[in-house]
Amino acid sequence: MKKIAPKSGDIILGHGSFRYKVVPNWGMLDAGKNPVNDCHEMVEDAKGRLILLTNETKNNVLIYDKSGKLLESWGHSYPGGHGLTILNEGGEQYLLICDTARHQVIKTDLKGREIFKIEYPKETGMYDAPNQFLPTETAVNPRNGDIYVADGYGANFITQYDAKGKYIRHFGGKTSGYADDKFNCCHGVLVDTRDAANPTLLITDRVNNSLKRFTLDGQFITRYHYPGSYICRPVLHGSHILAACFRSTSESNVGSGYIQILDQDMRVVSTPGGSAPEYQNGVLQAQHKDDAHQVFIHPHDVYADSDENIYVPQWASNKTYPIKLERI
Repeated sequence: MKKIAPKSGDIILGHGSFRYKVVPNWGMLDAGKNPVNDCHEMVEDAKGRLILLTNETKNNVLIYDKSGKLLESWGHSYPGGHGLTILNEGGEQYLLICDTARHQVIKTDLKGREIFKIEYPKETGMYDAPNQFLPTETAVNPRNGDIYVADGYGANFITQYDAKGKYIRHFGGKTSGYADDKFNCCHGVLVDTRDAANPTLLITDRVNNSLKRFTLDGQFITRYHYPGSYICRPVLHGSHILAACFRSTSESNVGSGYIQILDQDMRVVSTPGGSAPEYQNGVLQAQHKDDAHQVFIHPHDVYADSDENIYVPQWASNKTYPIKLERI
């Protein structure tokens, strides 16, 4: 890991040993040629290229190098481009794109060629029409290629498919309050492989400020509560979990987002852009935006590279390009 020494005038975010310098103007492009609307999610391919998904059909996918230079762009048919997952299969890499406007999950290669589509899960018996299916995120089990689709803006089911898109099972569903095995916006899903002998699912319950752990076949295990934090997507990085919180304090608190970093015990160890994590008697106290630094508006995803630098795509944030934070 390369650590960057801060200079006078740098904006520094984060807490403890997870502190970051904001990199000014990273990834900014000519908005006339390569515009963005919402910068929803980012992944990295085997060549070290950063792949950004937007819902701007002039170029749904922007591919950067780590200096912020644009390498490639493609995609004009994803008006609801929202969730982005990269997977390895047969020595090649592919993308899964969740499109909330098309009511589909689309598998593509890294050039944008469509391989197959997952339509609305009528096999479950829980959907009457495609427009009830509003998938926000996918996760892939690296052991067998199974795909988990989070219908975060729709009926709030997690639907499991095999690697070819064949239905296996579904679980969850919508609750307007709280129930262990249901969700109020299951916006993000992750196959957590940190315990190699016992991989599990981490699923967002965003309105309830929670991440929930399930078995790979959909049985509830436990809940982790992060009061004040509206988490979009858990992202695995080494022994840590990174999470973009699009808003804090309340779901209607515009412009109040930040990033959280969780350790292997699921405790918050740093909150770049937010208040310092404080535990009392083992219980995390409610967090809020750090008003001293107006860096983020609505973080929607977070990705960390091999140098521990962080990239943050944002939703509804004045059509801004991703923000890069360098680890110090």
